[in-house]
Amino acid sequence: MGRVISVSNQKGGVGKTTTTINVASFLAEKGKRVLILDIDPQANSGYGIGINVEEMETTIYEVLISKIAIKNAIFKTHIENLYIVPSNIHLSGAQIDMLYMDNKEFILKNALYTVKDDFDYIFIDCPPSLGILTLNSLVAADSVMIPLQCEYYALEGLSQLLKIISMVQEKLNKNLKIEGVVLTMYDSRTNLSQQVVSDIKTYFKDNVFNTVIPRNVKLSEAPSFGKPIGLYDRGCVGSESYEKLANEVINNG
Repeated sequence: MGRVISVSNQKGGVGKTTTTINVASFLAEKGKRVLILDIDPQANSGYGIGINVEEMETTIYEVLISKIAIKNAIFKTHIENLYIVPSNIHLSGAQIDMLYMDNKEFILKNALYTVKDDFDYIFIDCPPSLGILTLNSLVAADSVMIPLQCEYYALEGLSQLLKIISMVQEKLNKNLKIEGVVLTMYDSRTNLSQQVVSDIKTYFKDNVFNTVIPRNVKLSEAPSFGKPIGLYDRGCVGSESYEKLANEVINNG
């Protein structure tokens, strides 16, 4: 049965989608069957692997409002072993649509149950908020991967996310665990980045991935070409880092 990993942080611009796309694509390259599930209305996961999501008639939105089964929204990407349930701007209305649905926190979990056995890994790319979409992701997931940028306000708001995770563990998904914190946008030239790494490791202890993702121009460029970093520039430091992170995910079991 596939591992479901929610990639969550209510702050925007911390590397959620970049981490989702690149870890998923490296796992697929290593022979794992991987599904990306995009529940962010910005739909960047689809664009980042070369899919024009605005042309898609079946997306995660139709799944969440119970119009179609999730298997009918899964698309094969141009990368072998990598599949996606895309999002688009219509998803921005889902929070209202889901508000009055029965067991609204379990909609995604129930949908995924029918396809979980078909994949080794399912990554859920969450929106930068702690609304019903992210809550559905946490209820459906086995674990949470938390990208955290190595900047001054890195820890701001993190306590709120941890409270939500704790609440979900207590009331909705007792098996949810923290997969690990991924430190992103690291700049070895600054004392600030080094201090953030030190603070996070002190706070989270063993729940921090060893691999730190550096600031890297190629990582920023790759999405505009619709490619994960491994296909855009295999030799760059960003590519090397995300491949190491994918290996850590495998070793996590």
